[in-house]
Amino acid sequence: MSPGEADPGIDAEIERIYRHEYGRVVAGLARRFGDLDLAEEAAGEALVVALERWRRDGVPPNPGGWLTTTATRRALDRLRRESTRGARHREALLMYDDTPHEPTGAVADDRLRLIFTCCHPALAPEVRVALTLRLLGGLTVAEIAQAFFVGEAAMAQRLTRAKRKIARARIPFRVPAAEDLQPRLGAVLAVVYLIFNEGYLASGGDAALRGDLTAEALRLGRTLRELMPREPEVAGLLALMLLTEARRPSRVGADGALVPLAEQDRGGWDAGLVAEGHALVRECLAINRPGRYQLLAAINAVHTDAPAAADTDWSQVVALYDRLRVLDPGPVVALNRAVAVAEVDGPEVALAEVDRLDLAGYHAWHATRAELLRRLRRSAEARAEYDAAIAATANPAERAYLSRRRGTLAP
Repeated sequence: MSPGEADPGIDAEIERIYRHEYGRVVAGLARRFGDLDLAEEAAGEALVVALERWRRDGVPPNPGGWLTTTATRRALDRLRRESTRGARHREALLMYDDTPHEPTGAVADDRLRLIFTCCHPALAPEVRVALTLRLLGGLTVAEIAQAFFVGEAAMAQRLTRAKRKIARARIPFRVPAAEDLQPRLGAVLAVVYLIFNEGYLASGGDAALRGDLTAEALRLGRTLRELMPREPEVAGLLALMLLTEARRPSRVGADGALVPLAEQDRGGWDAGLVAEGHALVRECLAINRPGRYQLLAAINAVHTDAPAAADTDWSQVVALYDRLRVLDPGPVVALNRAVAVAEVDGPEVALAEVDRLDLAGYHAWHATRAELLRRLRRSAEARAEYDAAIAATANPAERAYLSRRRGTLAP
């Protein structure tokens, strides 16, 4: 590498740290300055400075604190340059303090507090989730757009309008009161689960899995659990994430291709996370107030309880999906149920159910059709469905797996 040339290794490390710390930096600045745009701009400027300094001097011992301090100074500089913000500048200076803040109010965690703020009832439910994914999950607009099945431009407009509405409505970035928590909980849980899912199967970029996002979602889930220990849906979501995360070590093979559940080395699963997840599922069953996340966790408990894929109690899985469809009658739940139906009633029955779903363009729908058509020995149709699934996903491990399956089809 010649002098002055960027080191790909240090650049990758800086990107990893920035993605990990982005949410914390934005949340802290939003609390101090009460301005989302300012918080995002200052966080972005801190990254530019980090790229210059860290390439030259190396990563500092406390990169998160370095980014927060640099972003805060950039925000103050920006306010100083804007004379119309004089009053706010003085307020910001009063709030500025390098020492950690003492935990206060119902939500002490900065990032969790910002999630509850973004889930304000003045914002539409889908906007609350999208905005939080952007600000805290560190997801790009393109990644969020894919999660919501909308175009990137439409999602960008949706996020801009949401931030304007927060500014116009003067929604404060204060600690939510205890009575604010329950009405906002549904949207908060949805945000945490989407952050987890983006980490468990990344929708873009070179990495198939993003451990930083799943770790952050689990941290938020545990924090929520401490905050609302008697809420079964909180326990259900944490159980669901634990049981899913437990399988991550066996999820990608040595060749970089995704390994489906039936082919995974169950000895590689994290036994500690499985045990913790099962204990939470049993706790939810005892409360007997089932919700969406509790049922999804119960389905994962059935899978992780089977010593081998052939031992899976598929009838119980179908029964749990039947209960889930009452709460969540969306097509994605129906698609996942059809996968279980194929094991109980055969691929022909499952294919008829899948074909009734309006999910064309969704990679999992095409991949499911491809597998069912393979089992029905309709190779030409299966091949076309694998092609459609490969085209619809940007995840490298999933593309590798689908390509391999396509290559093994009978002529």
